[in-house]
Amino acid sequence: MRRYGPAALLLLTGAAVLRITLFGDLYLRYVQAGLRPYLIVSGAALVLLGLITPVLKSHPHHPHHGSRTAWLLTLPALALLLFPPPALGSYSAAREAAQRAARGVGTFPALPAGDPLDLTVAEFSSRAVYDSGRSLKGRTVRLTGFVTRDDDGTWYVTRLVVSCCAADATTGKAEIRGADADAPPTDTWVTVTGTWRPEGAPGSDEAWPPVLDAEKVTRVQQPADPYEKP
Repeated sequence: MRRYGPAALLLLTGAAVLRITLFGDLYLRYVQAGLRPYLIVSGAALVLLGLITPVLKSHPHHPHHGSRTAWLLTLPALALLLFPPPALGSYSAAREAAQRAARGVGTFPALPAGDPLDLTVAEFSSRAVYDSGRSLKGRTVRLTGFVTRDDDGTWYVTRLVVSCCAADATTGKAEIRGADADAPPTDTWVTVTGTWRPEGAPGSDEAWPPVLDAEKVTRVQQPADPYEKP
C-alpha cells in the first residue's frame, strides 16, 4: 500500500486546487483572478499524475519506492481540500504595515464629480498622504475594508493590496474617527462613509495613516475578492 502514498498526495493536492478554482471564488484568497486558468491546468495535471502514478509504479521497469512521508504530506493537502484557510486579515495587516515603502509626493489625476466617492483604501491612502494637490479636500468618500485596531483603541478600515498572490500583500488603511457607534470587532468587514481630515505635510510621518472623519459605518459581507490591486 505504501506505493500509493505519492499518488494520494498528488490526487488530494490536485483536487484541492480544482475545488477552489472551479467551484467558487476561494482561489481569490490566495492569488489574483488572472491566474485562475493556470491553477485549473495545474490542478488537472496533478490529478492526472495521481491517477497514472500507481500504474507506472506497477510496471516491471518502474520499481516503486513507497515512503511513509508521502502519507504525512497528504494531511496539508486534505486540510486545504476540506477546510480552506480564510483570507489574510488583521494579523497580516499589522505585520506588513511596518514595511510601507516611501513614495514621492506629487499631483494625482482629477477625481470624478459626485459624492460620496467610492475609492479603494489604497487609493484613498495614496492621495491622502502623497497628493500635493489635496484632491480629497472637501470630498465625501466611501471605503470598504476590514477592521484593525491599536492597543489604545484606535481603529482603522484596512485592506490588503496584492500584486500577484497573498505572499506579496502590502497594507493600505485609514484611521476612523467620529463614528457614533463603537468600532465593530477586529476583522469585521465594514463600509465607512466620511471626509478626509488632513494632518501633516504631504509625505510626512504625521500624514500616515490618513484620517477619515466618519459619518456612517455599516457592516458588510466580505467581498468575493478580499484584496485590492495596486
